[in-house]
Amino acid sequence: MEGSGAGFRKELLSKLLPLHFRDHRTRVSADALQLTAELLRIFVVEAAVRGVRQAQAEDVAQVDVEQLEKVLPQLLLDF
Repeated sequence: MEGSGAGFRKELLSKLLPLHFRDHRTRVSADALQLTAELLRIFVVEAAVRGVRQAQAEDVAQVDVEQLEKVLPQLLLDF
């Protein structure tokens, strides 16, 4: 996945992040956007990997929402 260009676009993050700021004058630098995009990419990849491991442990051929729901609590604690 690294180097494949997959990830979150900075334009999307620059629109989404301000929705959660209390002060409308808060700005996000380009470096902060890049770091946030990388963190989200790693989070999604880790969720997918853990979902696959959970599906394998359950002898299921396909990852479903159920497997992701099972790994989500620990994933959120790890991040």
